[in-house]
Parts: sequence; C-alpha cells; structure tokens
Amino acid sequence: MTTEERATTGCPLCGAPTDRQVLEAARWLAPELLTRLARRRPGWRSEDGACPSCVQQATLFNLLELGEAALRTGVQGTWLRDANTAFAALPTPLRLRADPRYTGWGITIALIDSGFYPHPDLTQPHNRIRAWVDAAAEPVRAIKYDHDEYPRWPGWDRRLPEQWHGLMTSSVAAGNGWLSHGLYRGMASEADLVLIQARDEHGHISNASIVRALRWLEHEGAGLGVRVVNLSVAGDPTRKLQGNPVDAAVEALTRQGITVVAAAGNDGERRLVPPATAPTALTIGGLDDRNTFDHDQVELWHSNYGETVHGMLKPELVAPSIWLAAPLLPGTSQAREAAALFARRSEGDPEVEESINEAKLVTPHYQHVDGTSFAAPLVAATVACMLQANSGLTPSLVRQILIATARRIPSASEERQGAGALDPSAAVKLARLERHGGLAQIPVTPKVARGEVIFILHEHDVQQVELFGSWNGWKAPGTLAKQVEPGLWRVAMRDLARGHYQYKFLIDGARWHDDPANPRKARDHHGGLNSLVIVP
Repeated sequence: MTTEERATTGCPLCGAPTDRQVLEAARWLAPELLTRLARRRPGWRSEDGACPSCVQQATLFNLLELGEAALRTGVQGTWLRDANTAFAALPTPLRLRADPRYTGWGITIALIDSGFYPHPDLTQPHNRIRAWVDAAAEPVRAIKYDHDEYPRWPGWDRRLPEQWHGLMTSSVAAGNGWLSHGLYRGMASEADLVLIQARDEHGHISNASIVRALRWLEHEGAGLGVRVVNLSVAGDPTRKLQGNPVDAAVEALTRQGITVVAAAGNDGERRLVPPATAPTALTIGGLDDRNTFDHDQVELWHSNYGETVHGMLKPELVAPSIWLAAPLLPGTSQAREAAALFARRSEGDPEVEESINEAKLVTPHYQHVDGTSFAAPLVAATVACMLQANSGLTPSLVRQILIATARRIPSASEERQGAGALDPSAAVKLARLERHGGLAQIPVTPKVARGEVIFILHEHDVQQVELFGSWNGWKAPGTLAKQVEPGLWRVAMRDLARGHYQYKFLIDGARWHDDPANPRKARDHHGGLNSLVIVP
C-alpha cells in the first residue's frame, strides 16, 4: 500500500474519501454521540473513525434533540455543558440562521484588538490575513501579506494572553473552522482580515493607540479592501462634550464608507468609554440566547449601556455574547490540557467530563467564550455578508437595515437593547433588495452643508412623510418630504440658525418615527426618542 493510499481511506459510515488522521478525530467524541453514529452502521466502533460530514450531522441532531428536551423539562442552561453532548455550543451560523450563501467573500474586515495569532482557521487552506499592524506607538508598523504567504510578525509565536483575545474576536467573526472541519466557523468565514494590535508595552490600550489604528485605516484601508472595522477594545474614559479624538477618527472612517462596530463593555453599568461612545459607530451590547433557536428564551447579558456625552443612547443593537465557540491558542498550557482531557475521554475515563466542562471546552481545539468583545464581531461579520450581497451599501444604509431587522426583546428596556437582537438572515435578505443611488450614498445623515440640512428617510410601503422639529416649536403642519426613489424620502431645511435641534418624522399622518440613520438621540418625554441634529 502506498503512502497516499495509507493517508486516505473511505469513511466507514458514508464511504467518502477521508484522510485517516481526520477519521481518527472521532475517537474523542462523547458517549451519546458515539451511540448515535453507531446506529447508522451496526458494529461500528469509535476506533473505526468517521468523516467530518457524518460527525457534524450527528452533532447537530444531538444538540437539537437535547435542546428541545431541556426546554420541555425546564432546565434550560444546564444541558449546554452536559457530559453527553459532544459539543457544548451550537455552530454560530446555524444558531443565528445565517444565509450560507454569504460568507463575507470579497470583503476585508479590520479588527483592532490587544494582539493576534495566525491560527489555521485564518490561514488555511490559504492565508486570509492581508496585513498585521502595530499601532501601539509611533511610528505605526505594518506588514502586508499575499494569500499564498504564511503570515508572521514580531512576537507572533509568543502565545501571550493578549494574543488569545484577538484570536477569539477574529475567529468569531471570520474563522473558517479549519480545526473543526468547518463546523465551528464564523459567519464571514471567507472574508479577508487586517489585524491591528493597539496594546502598548505596558499592557494598556489608550485612546491615542486606538486613534493611530483608525487613522492608519483611513489612509491604508481602501487599498486593502476594508469595508468593516471591529473594535473589541476600551480606551480611556472621557467626559468631553467635544474633541474626543476616537469619536472623530471613527466618523472620518464612516465618511469614507467604512462601517465601524464597537463593543459596549461587560460591566452591566450605565457607563460607556471610547470607542463605544462614537456617534457613528454601531455599539453592540450582549444577549444570552441560551444556545438555542428559541427566541422566547433570550434575555439580556450584563453589558454596558446608557447616554453618551453626545446625547446618544447606546447600544444600537445586542448580539449573542455567550456560548460562542472559538479556538484555543495553540501551544499554551490550556491547549495542552485540552488535548490531554479529550485523550482521556477517548479512553473512556468518566471522571474527565467535569474538567472539560469547567474549562468550557468544546473540542480539543475550541472552547466557548463570552463577552461583548465577541458580540461585536458577530455584527461586523454580518455587515461583511451584507456587503457581499450588496456592495453598494453605505454605513448609513447598513445601520438602517440592521435596526429595521432587529428583533425586539420584550423583557428588556429600550436603553439597554437599542433596536433589539441581531438577525443576520433578515439583514442580509434586506441588503440584497436595497438598490439605491444618489442620496442613498451619503454616508452620514442628516447632511449639513452650505446653510442647508438634508434629511433622508429610508422607508418603504408608506404614502407620506412629514418632518417636524424643535426649530419652530413642533408646529403643524410638518414639512412634506419628497420620494426621490422608491423607499427613499428627502426633505431639506434652509437657513437654520446655529444650535441643537430635535426632530421626528410622521409617517402617513399616524406613526411617529425617529431617524434610524442618525445615531444622535434625545428622550422625547413620552417614553420614546427624538433625533438630534447639530447645525454648526
């Protein structure tokens, strides 16, 4: 038998040609899953192995059955780490019902974090890391890579805790699940990546380093195809009403047509720090969907929220921030421990399950993680898929689509959930249908220029739109908007004096609507929100 014949054989269950080492990975699966696989072929043993397709199919059926059983018996949350589940977390695209046709192909996501690692989920079968950037100090250092290069940078193999965090965020967004045979991939699994580390030699991520990262992207991002930026970092607290350089740098990127996503923070407090304060960033809070498909089980996670110094309410959206599968950092003590624990499982050691659960391990190569640091990349990945579906979307349209398709959480207050829970499938579906030009290409609205304020409302299936505002004491009638394209309404106000104004749209004479494209909000004292425009 040749070396090639020894390396590849047929799956004992389905016959598909499979690498022998891949077949052997089935040995560490949990007993319940092994039983399910054995039902397909009497006499099958774990030593015989199984191909990734068979394992994935059995895993998903197992998770679905166990989830439904848990819901029926009222112990939701405990089955997630049950020793009989082969994997403790549903694959993210499946869990969020993502459209499998859209995987971020052709889009580059930039991630700003503490550090990174060139994991196989990002570099195999070809390298998707387009650049590594160190923005911790001046001058900013950058190394760019081709798809056929293996990316290496100073300190790439040190395997430090800060690299773990960036590995998690980049993989949650865009990992292809290489070490899980594609099961634990991110939603943007074909997107390219720019990895920017902002942590300085003292272990601090400052506003200055975040600004350096954002300004580097302002100059270099277009050449690398960057359309989305994810910030799973927190800078220095600030209470300045004007002049926050992080917020200004975010707005500069937004005006270039780049959508910026930021994590809200994990303390559960009415407190936000840059970049979560940036008006034009999509700030993302967390939710716990209990690792199921059941929307009735969703509840908010303990993420930060509140009003910023700009008079805005954050977050705009919430997304799953717990039970997310992400890779272990290879070569670390945790990775070695995982390998040892699953080896003991494959040998039938029943005492190993508690240790696997305590370590939050999913497979020998993955664990489940939590935090808004991982909720934000889910939104960034969704944006990449939306842009793959419709490359003409501006940050303003992206914002409006995400808000329009979000699912409200009945038990949560508006100031903590924003528009509601991320719905990737609905967002991509609506993105495909949006084909606008002209005014829809304005990246930030309202547009204030040359003594005129242009308001744009993106609203289909309505007959009339009126604009009301504080500039005349909210007097009726309002100013009628003109439909310049199907679903795109325009109204202009001229010669407004300098100042802060609140406004709202009245739809078909019956329904009040704040401006979903404008992140600046103010409470209307009736339990809702007005939008805020500043005329300089």
